[in-house]
Amino acid sequence: MNLVEALLHALCARGVREIFGIPGDFALPLFRIAESSGILPIYTFSHEPAVGFAADAAARFRSAPSVAAVTYGAGAFNIVNAVAAAYAEKSPVVVISGAPGRHEARMGLLLHHQGPRLDTQFRLFREITVAQARLDDPRTAPQEIARVLQAAVEESRPVYLEVPRDAVALPVDPVPDPEPWPFDPEAVAACAEAVLDRLAAARQPVLLVDVEIRRFGLEAKVAELARRLAIPVVTTFMGRGLLSEADAPLLGTYLGFAGDPAIAELVEGSDGLLLLGVILSDTNFGVSVGRLDLRRTIRACDRSVAMGFHVFPDIPLRALIDALLARARPLGSATAAPKPSVPRGLVADEAPITPDDIARALNDLFARHGVMPVACDVGDCLFTAMSLDHGPLTAPAYYAGMGYGVPAGMAAQLVTGRRTLVLVGDGAFQMTGWELGNCRKLGIDPIVLVFNNRSWEMLRVFEPNARFNDLDDWHFAQAAAALGGEGRRVHTRAQLAHALEAAMLTRGRFQLVEAIIPRGAISETLRRFVAGVQALRQMPNG
Repeated sequence: MNLVEALLHALCARGVREIFGIPGDFALPLFRIAESSGILPIYTFSHEPAVGFAADAAARFRSAPSVAAVTYGAGAFNIVNAVAAAYAEKSPVVVISGAPGRHEARMGLLLHHQGPRLDTQFRLFREITVAQARLDDPRTAPQEIARVLQAAVEESRPVYLEVPRDAVALPVDPVPDPEPWPFDPEAVAACAEAVLDRLAAARQPVLLVDVEIRRFGLEAKVAELARRLAIPVVTTFMGRGLLSEADAPLLGTYLGFAGDPAIAELVEGSDGLLLLGVILSDTNFGVSVGRLDLRRTIRACDRSVAMGFHVFPDIPLRALIDALLARARPLGSATAAPKPSVPRGLVADEAPITPDDIARALNDLFARHGVMPVACDVGDCLFTAMSLDHGPLTAPAYYAGMGYGVPAGMAAQLVTGRRTLVLVGDGAFQMTGWELGNCRKLGIDPIVLVFNNRSWEMLRVFEPNARFNDLDDWHFAQAAAALGGEGRRVHTRAQLAHALEAAMLTRGRFQLVEAIIPRGAISETLRRFVAGVQALRQMPNG
């Protein structure tokens, strides 16, 4: 088989089920073989950032790697921000870039799309991926592909493969089968015993879960662990949506100052807090600093387990959870947690719309039609999502880069087959909302709810007098028809409820609901978050 076919079969063997991409001249041979082989479907978007966001979201929803394929230079440099976000949030995106041929550098001419040097792109991606290879030697290509792809699987982070355009059809041997990285079972067993002993000695053990649980496909096992231990489970801000479809004693989401005071008291008062797959980020803990001593917790993340100043290195999360399950015994009294309460009962009158009204309207919609997967951008739409019924959700809650929501929602419907709800602010929609024009050719019909306050409102809460946060009114709903969908612009709570119901009942075309929100109207969750941040800044050494 040729090099590209070998690569595609290796991707399939490691769980990849699709390619998102945009072709370019250096990548045309790669795309041609990929399309003619039929090994994996190719979904094309309009701008490379959306390709990266789509592959990221697909990887999150399926707990398996996904591919972002681009051309050299102009394409690959465009995707850097999305790949950096995937690195930060541990999403296994496989970046495959076409590249100049093996002998083109000998022409003595600068090549189009080239940066300072021909290898500038490779060196740049070395900073934001965990493994890289240039597949220019057919003798070593199979082993290099296996090495790089296994890093994506084991570390759940992006990797980079560069394919010279004159190497795509070179004959190669098959790529070796996946071989999981080795670990010491005795070390894992000892670690599990130490963790359980620590939990057993605690008066109030609590399980706090985050994104690695989903990245490694461990939600069902973690739910079973929580049931066997009989201790309550809480998600982080980044982990919102975890365990939503599993039977676990889930209480809700920990948001520090910004969240439910009872959950904050439970987590911050725990003397046996087990953090599974938790990223120690400012978005997860930035509004709880000073009330939660992370040094006194048990932290299992990044293939290690830390208890105070004692560290167990090279402990894969999957192996640890299996070992805990094999030894688990009841430690608490949590049996069936009450369903987390969310705001409901929108008053459908002529009052203007607020973000909290949107949460109520969506929860009412879910009560009638069932919970939908949600893809959310950053800003107040994400804080509003914290008040939705607990269901599958993806968002760049740590990296917090704008433009994620629309392409992520499109990818979510493509890879799950479930209609997806997209929550996005007007500023982020200006960046990538136009990708909705690809829904018709892709055969998907997401519902997109735009929070239009003609402002970068989350920035305004920190800089209230800055005019640079003002945006013009782009009338997004009017553009929906030209993009192949339907749009409704709503100003009142009654109009919002009607538009959401009509969108839910209409299939075959994407539905865009543009909710006009007065400037300055923010969700209560964001208000509490800002108040917490400001309070921390006023503390000594804050």
